[in-house]
Amino acid sequence: MKTALGLVTAAGAGLLGHSLSRKPGSAEFVGSTAAVAGVWAAGSLLDRTPAGRIGAGPVAAGVGAFVLFRAGAEVARRIPVLRRALQGVLRYATAGNGGAVLLTTLANGAAEELFFRGPVYNALGATGSTAVYVLTTTATRNPALVVASAVMGTVFAWQRRSGGGVLAPVVTHVVWSALMVWRLPALVPEKAGP
Repeated sequence: MKTALGLVTAAGAGLLGHSLSRKPGSAEFVGSTAAVAGVWAAGSLLDRTPAGRIGAGPVAAGVGAFVLFRAGAEVARRIPVLRRALQGVLRYATAGNGGAVLLTTLANGAAEELFFRGPVYNALGATGSTAVYVLTTTATRNPALVVASAVMGTVFAWQRRSGGGVLAPVVTHVVWSALMVWRLPALVPEKAGP
């Protein structure tokens, strides 16, 4: 089982790094991000994980996480190295077909949770699943995404443990991702300067 999880993780990380080296808005970018979601979704089938309990909490957590990251972006946009990291990832949210970008972002968020808070969590627990999630995100070579994966991976693992399944982290990830794509690019525009 751990060998299969390692193979899926390596394949997904490789595709993730490849996708964020494509031109923002290009068909290659959309296709490769869709492929990443497919890898995570297929990997989630390696082990059965219950849906778990859900209420209004995961939606509130997604909104709260966005508010936290928005505040962080306010600070980061004034620090050149952090501003460049944010701009590097946010340019993917604004280029090309907005609907395709949003769809692949949401598909990836849901599929990540099905995999990392599904079979990876079942095999390695909360700390292990978060560590693998962060290590996988380093394939993007973007410090903003790596920091986000550490913060949100911890939240998602906590939700998985407290909710007894993957549904709460899936909902939180989708809500947070939608808000990040929809609202954050205007805060840190490509040409902004301090």
